[in-house]
Amino acid sequence: MMHAFTEFTTNAVLKISNESILQNYVSAKPLDVFAFICTNTSAAQVVIDNIPVTINPHSILALTNVQYFQFVSGENLRVYFFNREFYCIKDHDKEVGCAGVLFYGNEQNPLITLSKTEQTKFNVLHDIFIDELETKDNIQAEMLRMLMARFIIKTTRLLKDKNIANVQQQNTKNELLRQFNVLVESHFREQHSVQFYADALFKSAKTLSNSFSKFNTSPLKIIHERIILDAKRLLMYTNKTAKEIAFELGFDDASHLSRLFKKHTNLSPSDFKKQLELTN
Repeated sequence: MMHAFTEFTTNAVLKISNESILQNYVSAKPLDVFAFICTNTSAAQVVIDNIPVTINPHSILALTNVQYFQFVSGENLRVYFFNREFYCIKDHDKEVGCAGVLFYGNEQNPLITLSKTEQTKFNVLHDIFIDELETKDNIQAEMLRMLMARFIIKTTRLLKDKNIANVQQQNTKNELLRQFNVLVESHFREQHSVQFYADALFKSAKTLSNSFSKFNTSPLKIIHERIILDAKRLLMYTNKTAKEIAFELGFDDASHLSRLFKKHTNLSPSDFKKQLELTN
């Protein structure tokens, strides 16, 4: 059963449903909303940006609005859809907003496994959500946003607890990585140089490189991987030419993107497209 909230003055939308809401995604397409998919006693199978993902029983998967998503299978799911207008407002804490740890941290698709105690807590929270969605009054929107904040805070804590032994030592570096990822998400189509992001973070490019080496990555690698991910999405899910995609991703010369793409995939954009057509 679908439970929905809409706020016409802000275009805010919150939807809570079971797997039926995912039937719109039996073929891969942009998600366009932030989402949580929660499994019960059985696993679910999805595809995210052409990568198969298994959501184990009693787990929560967090998804961002920019990902291409396909639903394969799953039963007795709880699915939460919400848009930026519903929750992602500026006064939310940096760790639990829509630019927070769950959505633009150093894990692309955070998966959180729930203990029996946490299962009970999330079941109670879900029941309160449904009760509030059925209560139509002038404070409904505020109550629903408070409940989503609680959901995100609880999920964020569980995600951070996965690496609790390293939290104290890596807190600062984790936050710098998160901030860098958020900036890249906003600017990767126009800004391809590390220096731009270093300046925005009031850091030197060398400081960023040294910090990210602890995560076995580099600032330039993150930028390039984000560009390549979007190029793949456009090649897989649109009819745009390699030249059009290059210009969309901020390259004046399509050959520059082609070289970068081949370096990361061992294929040119056109060969990647041909390989997709052969496998489909």
